[in-house]
Amino acid sequence: MNLGQYLPVLLFILVGIAVGIAPQLLGYLLGPNRPDAAKNSPYECGFEAFENARMKFDVRYYLVAILFILFDLEIAFLFPWAVALKDVGVVGFWAVVMFLAILVVGFVYEWKKGALDWE
Repeated sequence: MNLGQYLPVLLFILVGIAVGIAPQLLGYLLGPNRPDAAKNSPYECGFEAFENARMKFDVRYYLVAILFILFDLEIAFLFPWAVALKDVGVVGFWAVVMFLAILVVGFVYEWKKGALDWE
């Protein structure tokens, strides 16, 4: 067995590690380090993280996040269809057009209900 066959794999692993670590190391070494209270404080969703557990908060943040995930996952279904477009034919094309029409109707409904408005 010739170990020279494994050289491309070893180079691929080393380059992958370098691409992952080098930017972090450069940022740590060359980046400015000016900590203050605002930068070191925990921040999540526009309100203080460790206040009263019974405080009221705006659920619109979570609604927008769920809608983003929903529409993002539905759009992800278009990639396999685009790859196999020649194989699915006219029936597959119209099936995806109907899928997109339902997606657009849902988007317009959420838009009209004001779920996407951020005040």
